Amino acid sequence: MVSLLKTPLYERHVELGARMAGFGGWIMPIQYTGVLEEHRAVRSAAGIFDVSHMGEIRVSGKGALFFLRKLLTSDPASLETGQVQYSLMCCESGGVVDDLLVYRLGEESFLLVVNAGNKDKDVDWLRGHQKTTGHGDSVEIRDISAETGQIAVQGPRSAEILGKLCEAKLEGMRYYSFLKTRVAGLEALVSRTGYTGEDGFEIYLRVGETKEAWDRIMEAGKPAGLVPAGLGARDTLRLEASMPLYGHELSQSTTPLEAGLERFVSWGKGGFIGREALEQEKREGVKKKLVGFVMVERGVPRAGYELLKMGRVIGKATSGSYAPSLDGCLGMGYVQAQEAVAGNRIEVMIRGRWAAAEIVNRPFYKKKGGWSNGRE
Repeated sequence: MVSLLKTPLYERHVELGARMAGFGGWIMPIQYTGVLEEHRAVRSAAGIFDVSHMGEIRVSGKGALFFLRKLLTSDPASLETGQVQYSLMCCESGGVVDDLLVYRLGEESFLLVVNAGNKDKDVDWLRGHQKTTGHGDSVEIRDISAETGQIAVQGPRSAEILGKLCEAKLEGMRYYSFLKTRVAGLEALVSRTGYTGEDGFEIYLRVGETKEAWDRIMEAGKPAGLVPAGLGARDTLRLEASMPLYGHELSQSTTPLEAGLERFVSWGKGGFIGREALEQEKREGVKKKLVGFVMVERGVPRAGYELLKMGRVIGKATSGSYAPSLDGCLGMGYVQAQEAVAGNRIEVMIRGRWAAAEIVNRPFYKKKGGWSNGRE
C-alpha cells in the first residue's frame, strides 16, 4: 500500500474535525463544516485553504529563460520580475504534460508551481529536456516542494484580512503579480492569484513556519468571516469559474486548443515542444472541444458521464456538480467540435437515464467588479 504524504497543516485539519481523504498522493481536507457552507463563505467573505501539496520547482541559471521558452507554450520573456503567468507544458504530440504558474523571481530565476500529482513527472520532464534543448550546463532545476508551505486566502475580504498581517500594502497589487514581504512577521512570497474565481492571495513560506502563519491568519480573519475550506469547496468554486483541472479537463490526450486555452500559446516566440502538432491542429481544426453545459432537467452530472445528441454519443463530461452560487447543476466536457455551440441542446446519461442539458458560454460564474489590471 502506498502511504499518503502529510502537509505541515495536517494536525490543524484533524483538530478542526476535517474529513480527510487522499488526493494527488497526499492526505488532504475535503471539508470541515460542509462544502456548501465553505463555498458560500468564499464567495461572500473569505476562505483559507491548505495548498501545501502543490509542487514548487526553481529553474535558474544563464539559460533558464531560453530553456523555459522551449518547454512552455507561453512566453516567460514577456514577464517582468514580480509578475506571474499561467502556462502549459506540452509533449511533442501537443498533449498537456501539466498546467502551471510561472513566477519571474529575477533575470535568470523562475519559480514553477505545478500540480501535486504531476510534480515528480514534471521534474523528470524538465531535467530530461535539459540536454535535448542544449541547456545541460546553463540551467539548474531544483525541486523545493518539501521545503515550501503554501496557503491560499480567497474571497472578497481576503485583502482586508491578509492586510492586517502583511508588511506590504496589498491594495494596489495587480492581479497575477507577487511580492516578497513578511506575513505575521514571517518571510513570505505573496501572489495575487488563486483558483476560485474570487480575489485572493497565495502565500509561500518555509514549511516549518506554515502552521504559525495559518493560525495567525485564522485568528485575524475570524471577525471578517474567514473559514477553513477544503478540496470539496475548491472544486465547486473552480468549476463555477470554469478553471480546468489536470486529470479532468487537461491530460496528455488533450491539447491547449481543444481545451480553449490558445490564448496561453505564444505563437510569436518561435519554437517550443509541441508547436508543430499544435500548428497542424490549428490548420486542420480541432476534432473535439471543451464546453460548459447546464442541466435543464434534474440530475447531477459527474466526470465520465456520456454526453449525447438525440441519443448519439458526442462526448464525455470531465467535471460536474451542483453549483451553489448559481443554484443549479452544471459541468464541463469534450464534445465533437461541430456540436460545441452555445445554445445546443444535448443530453447527459445519468445513472442509466437521459437528462436534458444545454451548452452555454463560459465561465458560468464571474466575479463582481473586476481585477485591478482589468483582466475581467
